[in-house]
Amino acid sequence: MGEVLAWLLFFFILIALLVMIVFQLMCLADLEFDYINPYDSASRINKVVLPEFITQGVLCFLFLVTGHWFMSLLCVPYLYYNVRLYLQRQHLVDVTEIFNLLNWEKKERLFKLGYIILLLFMCLFWMIYNALEDEEHSF
Repeated sequence: MGEVLAWLLFFFILIALLVMIVFQLMCLADLEFDYINPYDSASRINKVVLPEFITQGVLCFLFLVTGHWFMSLLCVPYLYYNVRLYLQRQHLVDVTEIFNLLNWEKKERLFKLGYIILLLFMCLFWMIYNALEDEEHSF
């Protein structure tokens, strides 16, 4: 039962990451279609960048602590990319350069979205597998 609860926690953390990335993509799409000004878009995106990085780091750490080595190894490239962006001070969206980098920012977030969806499906698979395995052992 503990494994199922751990996978459920991982699942909800991945859903939270998914929501943060989709929010950033929506802000960029609003900016592209001129529904929002660059300052508001950049400030909204910058408010969720650091929580996204922290949440992803916590997820990788939880995978490591609970002994799910393969999932932890899958999280490492994404974590490395986020740490590299943070250390180079490139993690925030610049208001003055947002239109020049709009396509790059969208591609970056779409790649992150695909990566998180892959992790989400793997997490869902392992959660269902462990739930069925626990049910099998209870009989």
